Amino acid sequence: MSKVLEANNDLPIRTDQPVHSGKVRSVYWLTEADSKRLIEEKDYDVAADAPLAIMVISDRISAFECIWHGENGLNGVPGKGASLNAISNHWFKLFKEKGLADSHILDIPHPLVWIVQKARPVMIEAIARQYITGSMWRAYAKGEREFCGIQIAEGLEKDQKLPELLITPSTKGILEGIPGVPAQDDVNITRQNIIENIETFNFKSVEDVDRYEKLLTEGFDTISAALSEIDQIFVDTKFEFGYVTDKAGNEKLIYMDEVGTPDSSRIWDGAQYRDGKIVENSKEGFRQLLLKHFPDPDILLNKERMDERTALARDNDLPEAVLMEVSNTYTSIAEKITGQKIELSDNPKQEIIDLLNKDYGLID
Repeated sequence: MSKVLEANNDLPIRTDQPVHSGKVRSVYWLTEADSKRLIEEKDYDVAADAPLAIMVISDRISAFECIWHGENGLNGVPGKGASLNAISNHWFKLFKEKGLADSHILDIPHPLVWIVQKARPVMIEAIARQYITGSMWRAYAKGEREFCGIQIAEGLEKDQKLPELLITPSTKGILEGIPGVPAQDDVNITRQNIIENIETFNFKSVEDVDRYEKLLTEGFDTISAALSEIDQIFVDTKFEFGYVTDKAGNEKLIYMDEVGTPDSSRIWDGAQYRDGKIVENSKEGFRQLLLKHFPDPDILLNKERMDERTALARDNDLPEAVLMEVSNTYTSIAEKITGQKIELSDNPKQEIIDLLNKDYGLID
């Protein structure tokens, strides 16, 4: 029995496909029969033959492309998964209320579980920046003044608010045949790259490129305004988009993955920022902690030392106090945003199995 859900790819959920396990979430594609049954029973607003999946979030923590663990067998951060889901659920609901767009989520049976519809993903990591920090500042400090085809002003200082919200997209996955864009994951691209290679990026039309930018900007502004009410600063974030078909046969662009979470965004404490200090209420704090914890931070920053980095993550038990500090960061910001307490389960895995069996008939 474990209070953290470290392994989320071994649940006895009925599926006839391999379980897709990412760094944080695992996806179980339901059988065609179960998808059809649930669409009918639950009256989901999707096409009758839409493939559905159970998406289970874990409490694992990744940083610098590695999974980290702690002493005393603590292979995750208590409350992290529930916090991420709660925050995303909160923003997706707000987006829908404001008439922005739907998300891929159809149902939330458990704090660690989403029932989702299959979307046709747009192959873009849609990134928006309100402040100059992180990788953008590092490049700016070295003299770069053009980012994703956008010219940036001279004289900016680290962590300064930008004159306007910047959209700085990058590739999602390896895309072949785009002139001037290397066939690598997570490469910065320009708006012109997207317009000239619409089909490669999985867009249907130029109008949908305009719509993604509108949804990204409106989504960012909506979260930023809500966070400012609790004196938190929305610094930068990543959104993902995709296409789905609703019950009436309409194809629509939706938000996917997660939004406005400490994993996909930087969130700073407002009061501390006004005092000239940066206090991260996001995973960036954990990244900074790792950089200070190990004597040679270059291992974490240098992609050419990936073998050493993998060994570092595998062979080092982080102090339990470190992971509990991260737990407090996640649960505290989630409770501030949602106004609801994050309840930590004594045995999340068994809870999920029991619930999916009783209410959804999906356990073999």
